[in-house]
Formats: sequence, structure tokens, C-alpha cells
Amino acid sequence: MQIFPKEIILNGKNYEIDKLLNNEFLDEIQNEVLEFLKNWYDEKDYLVVHTSGSTGTPKEIKLEKSFIAKSAKRTLKFFNLQKFDKVLLCLSLDYIAGKLMVVRALIGGLNLCVAKPNSDFAFLKYEKESFKFVAMVPNQVYKLLDTPSNFSKIDTLLLGGQALSSSLKDELLKVKTKCYIGYGMTETATHIALKRVNLKDANENYKVLEGIKIWLENGCLAIKMPGLEKPLITNDLANIINENEFEILGRADNIIISGGLKFIPEVIEKKLESYIDKPFFISSKIDEKLGHKIVLVIETKKDESYKKQIQKVFEEHLSRYERPKEIYFKDEFKRTKTGKIIRKL
Repeated sequence: MQIFPKEIILNGKNYEIDKLLNNEFLDEIQNEVLEFLKNWYDEKDYLVVHTSGSTGTPKEIKLEKSFIAKSAKRTLKFFNLQKFDKVLLCLSLDYIAGKLMVVRALIGGLNLCVAKPNSDFAFLKYEKESFKFVAMVPNQVYKLLDTPSNFSKIDTLLLGGQALSSSLKDELLKVKTKCYIGYGMTETATHIALKRVNLKDANENYKVLEGIKIWLENGCLAIKMPGLEKPLITNDLANIINENEFEILGRADNIIISGGLKFIPEVIEKKLESYIDKPFFISSKIDEKLGHKIVLVIETKKDESYKKQIQKVFEEHLSRYERPKEIYFKDEFKRTKTGKIIRKL
């Protein structure tokens, strides 16, 4: 497979790259694709990309184009994507996930259809089309569920951007589309591992893609992969099942030490997510006796009766020391552009 092929199939039309780079579309999103192609085909051997900022200030990093291409090839191989297969780009090209959709189409000779990456995305533009492969963030999938028949138009759906709620997983069990979630980050040029999320016997383990090595460093996932000069030590607390499988427990920088005990917020959240029907997260506040006390922050207007319901959930499903000492109500959480909740009180 060539990293810089001479042609691309865009919305069903075959374009010569040389001619396309001197062209301009009237369609806004196609112009964004064109701008990306100009960057991909320029003289530099790297792309400048930006992290999402979900765990801190967004940062600018450089990724070698050959490294990005290897990521695209792994995805093409895993999902058995073949030349002329129709795929849909409905993610922002500001971030690596959107860029990789274009690179996969280029390298694999795929038919790349494009649509605006709105959170209220629907198949209005392509209502008569079907797709072999589509990547979305959960907010888009929720919208898709408003018209479940849309799933019949998608063979494989890749989700990313944030963890899936138990309610979304339950809804996806009802569709025939093969649904996967990826584990990865900007530094790895998207996913290095995948798991199927809509099988009734699906577990919580990610399976690494070909050529990826994993282990733990101080409880956090470490990754070695072709193209990285040195291993990447993540901030994700993990459990290694075997050399090819792992599960993510939470982030090291979210750990709460309360009363001398260590708590992983994401582990507590997992125990609660089936019983709380609003977006929420576990955090902490400074406390004279405990050092830090565990608190729950929920996205809804303050409601004393609802508060009592949640406290009852704490009693029934959490151990004594895991139970949040306070509940904070917020009308609206701050989120990144990719939809991740910014976990701040």
C-alpha cells in the first residue's frame, strides 16, 4: 500500500491528487478534507496534531506520516476493509480520529463519503447509502439511536472519544451493526487496541492490534509499537490479562486518597452507572479529617428527592468507604470538543 497514492475516491468520484490539490469545493467539509490533503502531501515528513485536552491543556505534537500510515494499515487489516468499500467521515478533522479516516481511505482506496461532524448528525445526506465502516463519538451514536433503522446502513461502527455508559452499551446490544470501541490517544495515532461492545458475552478487555506490546509501569499501561522511538507510559491504570489483552481501571491522576485509603473514581463510577440516569463523575474535596473526601458531581438541577434516591444507591451498591460524602448538582458540565466531561468541581 502506498502512503501517498495518486488518487482518492471522494463521495463516489475518483480524483487525481495533483489536480485536486489545486481545486476548491463549495462544500465546507470537503474543503476541510482538501486542506488536510495539502498537509499530507506537502514536503514535511510529519503532521502537526493537537490533543483533545480532556486531561489538561491541549498540546501540539508532531507525528511522522509513516507512523500515522502504519496505524491506518492496522485498522484496514483488522476490519478487512477493501478497495472501493464505502466509509463515512463524520468526525472533526481538527483531531487525529478524523484525520485517520482520510488516511485510511487514501491508503486503502476506500470510497470516502463526508458529512458535517455535528452532534445531531443523522444520515440525511446519505439516506439511501450504506457503509462498510463508520467512526463516531458517543454523542453522535445517541442521535443515531433516535432512528434505529439507520444502523442497518452500517456494517461496522467504531466508537471513540470517551468511555461508553452502560445505557449506551445496552442500546447497542439491540442493533446488528458490529460495534467496537478503541483504546488509544493522539500520541499513538488513534487506537492500539479494540473491543467489541455489543456482544452479550462481551467482556471489558481490550485486545491489542498486531505489533503492539503492552505491560505495566507503576500500575499504568505502557505501550511499545512500531514507529515510536521509546515506549509510551500512559496515565491509565490498567490490569494486564495476558500479552494481548488488558482492561482500563481509571486514570492515575484521578486517584483519591481518603482516610489513608486509595480509590479509583472510575471504578466507583462503574458501580453506579446502571443506577444513575444523568451524567456524573466522582471527585474529591479537601477534608480536615480524611485529607480528601469523596464527592459525586451530577449534571442536573438540584433536587432533594433525587438526592435521597442517589444516597440510597450509595448504600446499596457501594462499600462504606466508597460512598460519597456529598453530592453536588451542576446545570451543565464543561466538555471538550470531542464530548469528554472535564472533571472539575
